[in-house]
Amino acid sequence: MALKVALLGCGVVGSQVIRLMHEQADDLAARIGAPLEVAGVAVRRLGRRRDTDVDPALLTTDAESLVTRDDVDIVVEVIGGIEPARSLILAAMNSGKSVVSANKALLAEDGATIHAAARANNADLYYEAAVAGAIPLLRPLRESLAGDHVHRVLGIVNGTTNYILDKMDSSGASFSDALEEAQVLGYAEADPTADVEGFDAAAKAAILAGIAFHSRVTAADVHREGITEITAADVASAKAMGYVIKLLAICSRSDDGRSFGVRVHPAMIPRTHPLAGVREAYNAVFVEARSAG
Repeated sequence: MALKVALLGCGVVGSQVIRLMHEQADDLAARIGAPLEVAGVAVRRLGRRRDTDVDPALLTTDAESLVTRDDVDIVVEVIGGIEPARSLILAAMNSGKSVVSANKALLAEDGATIHAAARANNADLYYEAAVAGAIPLLRPLRESLAGDHVHRVLGIVNGTTNYILDKMDSSGASFSDALEEAQVLGYAEADPTADVEGFDAAAKAAILAGIAFHSRVTAADVHREGITEITAADVASAKAMGYVIKLLAICSRSDDGRSFGVRVHPAMIPRTHPLAGVREAYNAVFVEARSAG
């Protein structure tokens, strides 16, 4: 029997989920033990042009009815934001569905509620895609290093800001020019506030810290600074001193292990550091642990 998937959202991310499900159908079926089938796709506007071919019969604007349908096994949420994503995820779990989500904003703000609903309904909750794109990071932190003592997580977790800073470093461009180029290429939204002011990275840092340090952390707990005040002169000065400026997410325990701090801000790092070589819109994360090193 096929496992039926309800997809919430069919924008840039959702359309690629559908593409991968179709292109990798045989491999996925072999790994899972059953084929995956798209049961329905919830969208805001039925007639909107999409990045991949979707059977119009699968589209619906009634997301709540979709996620509570008896024939749906898994709900994939890629609409982002707090509402209606939270209500739809809770409705899905209360109906016994497992959920896959890429929603870092919701998980950073109200992850406790989502996790509680998963436990109460014996539902699976997976959100690897919420942090650092395709880097396998959250599950290794939660499972592979479960018996270790993580004392620091440090990295670049926002591709848009990394692209902007890289362009400023490599070409001498101003912040505004680099941002405009990022928007043209689709790396930055028309309203780039969430990225350039550090909100996106702060949400991801909260999720990372919560898993790494087994604590409840929200985005509001994270010290946050963006990159909008960085000038071409700042970047040039750092370059002259052998440094590069990166927007870093830093989650670190105190030496006695009794407290920890979580912050997101621009930092100068030596050009010899591996993170200095992370170019364009790529992410990279260091995890430091007592036994793993």
